[in-house]
Amino acid sequence: MSRRRPTVQTIHLGLMLALTFSTGIADAVGYLGLDKVFTGNMTGNVVILGMALAGADGLPVVGPAVALAGFMAGAAVAGRALRGIEASWNSITTTILLTIGLILCAMTVYLAIEPNATRGANHVIVAGVLATTMGAQAATARHLAVKDVTTVVVTSTITGLSADSWLGGRVAQPWVRRLLAILLISAGATVGALLLRLHLATGVGLSGAITLAAALAGHFYGRVASAPTRDSQKIHA
Repeated sequence: MSRRRPTVQTIHLGLMLALTFSTGIADAVGYLGLDKVFTGNMTGNVVILGMALAGADGLPVVGPAVALAGFMAGAAVAGRALRGIEASWNSITTTILLTIGLILCAMTVYLAIEPNATRGANHVIVAGVLATTMGAQAATARHLAVKDVTTVVVTSTITGLSADSWLGGRVAQPWVRRLLAILLISAGATVGALLLRLHLATGVGLSGAITLAAALAGHFYGRVASAPTRDSQKIHA
């Protein structure tokens, strides 16, 4: 009796949900530890920039602007690398996520050993690097096209959950994945905020570890899920 393999869609969904949790951690680190800068949620940075430019007190301009530019650069690079490739897990997907994970791990070491990492202009550089990795992650998730799970924002997911509910006159919807995405990004933010009590580096390190694990799991299980079974090999033999 052959063991049933998970589908490619199920694997991609699980990995994107893990990266959604990771983004919640990164955003908590950025907003609470890097002077109110979102590293994944660019909507937040755009709103902060708008209020700051209007003269609102206590809001940064440089940090959100650098993070926004870094996010766009990361997304552009990843998008360029994935252009023309079928929307599936491939070696480039793995390479991008491995690179993101390694950069986050390098930032973890830097934050752990450099006492001035968040002082002066240094925190802007750190925020920019983190946002660049999140941009590349978002572009990779967009390429995989897992419905309702972009990994970096849940506004559209919340909209779909509400609009397609019985309150909106409908009942059939993928509510489990939508609810999980919302809960996981919130849980990640909670974990990130708690880890800040230990050190800024701990949240970044956990985010990096999750990304590396997702990259390796996607590379291995994606191949297993898409590989032909022994039965199918016999049929085609």
